[in-house]
Amino acid sequence: MPIASVAKVMTAYLTLLEHPLAAGEQGFVMTISSAQVEEQGDRAALGESTVPVTVGERLTERQALQALLLPSANNIAAALADYDAGGLRAFVARMNSAALELGMTATTYTDPSGFAQSTVSTAADQLKLARAAMQLPAFATIVAEPSVVLPVAGRVSNLDALIGAEGYVGIKTGSDSAAGGCLMFAKRVTIDGRRLTVLGVVLDQREGALVQAALVSAQRLGNSVAAALHVATVLPAGTTVLSAANASGATAQAVTAAPLREVGWGGVELRMVVIGRGPVTRLGAGQDVARVAVLTGTSAVSTAAVATGVLGGPSLGWRLRHLL
Repeated sequence: MPIASVAKVMTAYLTLLEHPLAAGEQGFVMTISSAQVEEQGDRAALGESTVPVTVGERLTERQALQALLLPSANNIAAALADYDAGGLRAFVARMNSAALELGMTATTYTDPSGFAQSTVSTAADQLKLARAAMQLPAFATIVAEPSVVLPVAGRVSNLDALIGAEGYVGIKTGSDSAAGGCLMFAKRVTIDGRRLTVLGVVLDQREGALVQAALVSAQRLGNSVAAALHVATVLPAGTTVLSAANASGATAQAVTAAPLREVGWGGVELRMVVIGRGPVTRLGAGQDVARVAVLTGTSAVSTAAVATGVLGGPSLGWRLRHLL
């Protein structure tokens, strides 16, 4: 379905991939042309979201991204596309290529701002983009800003009113009659001393004013996820994870040296792996023989697997019977 200005997340993501911004850096500089000033007026007359610009105004990359992501300026989305790719068509092609690389197979971008109803996606696809974009420090910093001051527009506010409350740190609103109210969001939570980020996307929210409907729905969703997160013991200490045998048929086991605890929620599936330390000819009680890890996709917790008994080589009788 249409995603409105949530599409600007891909515009910002591509810009930062092509022109990375380190902390404190301003990046490239765009000089506003008379054509871009005229375009801003035309877009504003159509009811599009824009920021005012003047001929000769110089916007740094960081300022342009702030204008794009906080007050959601469609004219700046077009300006970034022109700067980065020389035109909208080439930039949109890059947007769709990047979407495929991220596995966003149900997404089609037709413009860099999301104003076109033909720019469509799903919440699941946009969640993949949210994860990738939030890994860029400059992006994460900008979307968490409640307001900024731009050269001509002056102080502009972030349309995401959740910013700064209950751990919410972004990401992007969107709204129009076709898309309803939309929000891609990020929420920081701390569970058992570990800082985690909950990412989510809501689309087509229509209970009341569109942006407000999206904010309410996203807050309900984000808070419910945070409330469901808890720490659980995945593998208790002493759990057998490995069995070894020698040629004589004698065996010994290896068990977890400490409990493996992970943050999750009811029903989540976790992948566990056991990685051997290398070739072993004999085992002694308490010997560290492997590493046991629980993988969640973004992190891993691990502990040693230690032998519970002694296991030597084959007996003398077995070796005599197998001289050849």
